[in-house]
Amino acid sequence: MRAMILAAGLGKRMRPLTEKIPKPLLKVNDKPLIEHLIVRLVEGGITGVVVNHYYLGEMIEKVLGDGARFGIEILYSKETTLLETGGGVINSLGKLKDESFIVVNADIWTDFNFARLKQIQEDKNLAHLILVENVAHNLKGDFYINKAGLVSARPSTGAACLTFSGISVLHRKLFEGHKVQSFSFIPLLQAAMADDRVTGEIHNGVWIDVGTPERLDEVISLTSQIK
Repeated sequence: MRAMILAAGLGKRMRPLTEKIPKPLLKVNDKPLIEHLIVRLVEGGITGVVVNHYYLGEMIEKVLGDGARFGIEILYSKETTLLETGGGVINSLGKLKDESFIVVNADIWTDFNFARLKQIQEDKNLAHLILVENVAHNLKGDFYINKAGLVSARPSTGAACLTFSGISVLHRKLFEGHKVQSFSFIPLLQAAMADDRVTGEIHNGVWIDVGTPERLDEVISLTSQIK
């Protein structure tokens, strides 16, 4: 199974740390964030990774290389204009090869076990999302999940509203009929949810959206305690 790492953001909230370096290359314990993520993906059985990039992307390619030192194949999807999540995935479909694949944000820190994720059968579902408890910067949450594991954008009886972790398995059919252009894939997920074609699960372990210098410090502090 392959994975796509979304790494094309500008990292504006991380400035001044990202003035000369892309956010995925910010370091925790002398290793870039994106390397920590790749190691976890490899531990989860991933055989190949596609990394999209835009801002200072050549630095990401230089650091990661072809993936040989991780024991996997790393391919790159260079964007000449920011395509956001939807356009970024569509632009990478040829390199992803599989019918379904993991998509994960480059700027998260988590102990999630990626081996839990399996291929999606298109006749049943179009997406599987990993949700986490709401955090201070997203108290209202994003999606609802019921006891049957179905995810919805609308409240329903007995369903909890949780935060989308930025970890998912997506089927290429989700993007069928859409062109390479700048757009978020969230509306596509919401449309699939309306047809009960999105499942999910809750991760109760470590998860941090490393979107600000303060949250990067939180990760560094957390890893220092573990040592």
